[in-house]
Amino acid sequence: MSGMSREGKPQTSQMMFLMISLMVILGVMMFMEPVGRALNVVLDPLIGFNHEYVVPTLMLAGILMIGISTVIRTIMMDTITQARNQKEMSAFNAELRKARIENNLYKIKKLTEQQKAMMSKTMESSMKMMKTLPITMLIIIPIFAWISFFLGFPDVPVTMAVPWAETVFLRDTLWFLPIWILVYMLISIPFGQILGRAVRWFMFKKRLEELDRKEAEIL
Repeated sequence: MSGMSREGKPQTSQMMFLMISLMVILGVMMFMEPVGRALNVVLDPLIGFNHEYVVPTLMLAGILMIGISTVIRTIMMDTITQARNQKEMSAFNAELRKARIENNLYKIKKLTEQQKAMMSKTMESSMKMMKTLPITMLIIIPIFAWISFFLGFPDVPVTMAVPWAETVFLRDTLWFLPIWILVYMLISIPFGQILGRAVRWFMFKKRLEELDRKEAEIL
């Protein structure tokens, strides 16, 4: 019973954390225009360019959003453990595929018994990632609210050339998404990938330096 209660408390805490974060996010979404208007006081003078250059504004907004959310997500997660788990899972899956190809029943049985523990590690890593989602959403949604508010100014140029068309109207929608969100993603996602790799490299380097320092102290 004590084991069950110890396991139940973290799960309950995680659920409460996610529910509270979801309520906050929904609250922000309900007040998108006031949130965008409030952020406009700070962001318009910084990256608004007097409403003349909408692409640099979208680019800098994307850099700001992706930068803050990537740094927070990387700091909150143990990137070393995550990378180790991914490497172990990849090696495990390769061994299991090889055993199935060779029809090695003994090895398949042995690896299948270990699979539960491997899946548990993967699930734990996924839960840690899920815990960062509400926090990053609290950054993403307000910036989206500001961009939507910014594009509502009558003097903001809202037509531009994109890879799939010579001219698009940013306030139009493609299927169900506003065009400006697609352009925003096109601009910000590559930067997010580069920044994420850079932050992970920095965290790995810092961790390795700490391990080398501890080893030197022991010797």
